[in-house]
Amino acid sequence: MDGMTVEEVAGYLREHWPRLKGELLEGRYRPSPVKRVEIPKGDGGRRALGIPTVIDRVIQQAVNQVLQEKWDPTFSEHSHGFRKNRSAHGAIAEAQRYIKSGLSWVVDIDLERFFDRVNHDRLMAAVAKRVTDKRLLRLIRRYLEAGAVLGAGLVKPTDEGVAQGGPLSPLLSNLVLDELDKELERRGLSFVRYADDCNIYVGSERAGLRVMESIGRYLTGRMKLRLNEAKSAVDRPSRRKFLGFSFTIGGRKRRIAPRSIEKVKEKIREQTGRSEGKSLRQVIGSLNAYLRGWYGYYGACEARSILRDLDTWIRHRLRALLWEQWKNNRRRVGELLKRGADLDLVFETIWQRFKAWRGGNSRVMNVVFDKVWFRRQGLFSLYKAAPVVIA
Repeated sequence: MDGMTVEEVAGYLREHWPRLKGELLEGRYRPSPVKRVEIPKGDGGRRALGIPTVIDRVIQQAVNQVLQEKWDPTFSEHSHGFRKNRSAHGAIAEAQRYIKSGLSWVVDIDLERFFDRVNHDRLMAAVAKRVTDKRLLRLIRRYLEAGAVLGAGLVKPTDEGVAQGGPLSPLLSNLVLDELDKELERRGLSFVRYADDCNIYVGSERAGLRVMESIGRYLTGRMKLRLNEAKSAVDRPSRRKFLGFSFTIGGRKRRIAPRSIEKVKEKIREQTGRSEGKSLRQVIGSLNAYLRGWYGYYGACEARSILRDLDTWIRHRLRALLWEQWKNNRRRVGELLKRGADLDLVFETIWQRFKAWRGGNSRVMNVVFDKVWFRRQGLFSLYKAAPVVIA
């Protein structure tokens, strides 16, 4: 909000750090309001982020690094989000172990707008049990109450919630939800949590309904949080999504959830748009960068036939891109014959006056631009890549 870039912060701190340090040590430092930004969510909604100034991010990160080291060893073994040497893959592996052990029903808990509804007094009471320095307690509360700048420069006060976007928010959210973790452990339940995604595994639907009801009461009455009833459910794990993955019956294999497949296809459609005016080489270069990053996470799936199907679909998209870029049938005939296509097959295809999608999947295009051809162009193959191994 102050217009300062990350590149400028070092020079600013060299000049102003003595003043900032004095304000922090004397308890006078006042954080700036965060910048409110909305980004799309996977379910079609919008997620509100609060972006602190660079100086506030530096200070929050310093606080986070000290507190994280002290607090992390006290958190539950079943909590995987925003913690050192833990990851979403670890949470997925733990969930799979529960299912394989015979816990064939899941209580899928979705907290309604969790980050927006955290009660400040309850959060600060939890912090105060671990922090005695009143200056630090005052600083953390000021970050919680710094406000958010909306359009036209209006500052909206924040009397509840933890702004997503600052370095300190993930640690504070884990502190809040550690209370839930400890309650689930006290009850002897098998659960796994990543941030505000929490799955509890039980042996029957009846047990799941009982757990859902009692935990819902605990969240509302004790923690002042609200269960999203539309998104929470008791169901078979094979019919639910957890961190982008699902499981085959009995947890035998991890598979990519259908919604995750829809999302990657949406992104690939953007990358291979036929109106972008990019060469095929340029498209493959940018597509490879995205696919490698996506595969770094979803390559942990064990039901890999979907990756083969995605490869096929991507090649179809790229053939359709070529067909559209060639513009007219005269150009298409020339390009295909130049690459050694059979003359009769070329004219059989051209005669049918296919649009881009049908033309891209025509027999002559599949013969000339087969998977070997695309491999020579350097196209990354999801199916052929080495599986991502998780514990």
